[in-house]
Amino acid sequence: MSLRISIELSPKDVKHMRDAMRKARHTVRDTDDDDILEAARTLLLDLKNRKLPNYVRERTDRLQAMIGMMEDKEWPLTRGERERMLAVLAYFSDPDDMIPDDIPGIGLLDDAIMIELAFRDLRHEVEAYQDFCEFRQKYDSGFRLRRDPATRARKLGDRRDQLRERMARRREKDPAPVL
Repeated sequence: MSLRISIELSPKDVKHMRDAMRKARHTVRDTDDDDILEAARTLLLDLKNRKLPNYVRERTDRLQAMIGMMEDKEWPLTRGERERMLAVLAYFSDPDDMIPDDIPGIGLLDDAIMIELAFRDLRHEVEAYQDFCEFRQKYDSGFRLRRDPATRARKLGDRRDQLRERMARRREKDPAPVL
């Protein structure tokens, strides 16, 4: 039997969460990107071996996608996109955030909420990236030995540009709050 619990965050609650994210974002500015990525990867690996509530597991899977997005050389991020993602990963990697992670059952609740907020804020970027990965996978699955790598790079670049334009239009229509 499953139990559904809904939590409504008031504007004041959301502001409190965003303030915590801004604090993490300041940490990002003083920390090497690779260190934050490595800490997040290490924690995700550790969590894969632990029994987690589904509400946490569903959101930590999203972080893996975010790390992939940051490391993808064929999908360069703007400085702002990169900082926002690093802020989420830095917050997630901090075991002593608003609710210490070692508290059984609820220690990762604040992390799950932060991940959800960040993914809502970055939904246009994530959707564009997922579409790019799908396009690239389809293109590469049809890739033949004699095809020119320059043609591949051009086609991927064209698709990336189209998706970034779409992302900008969507963000203009439906702007997300800045973390």
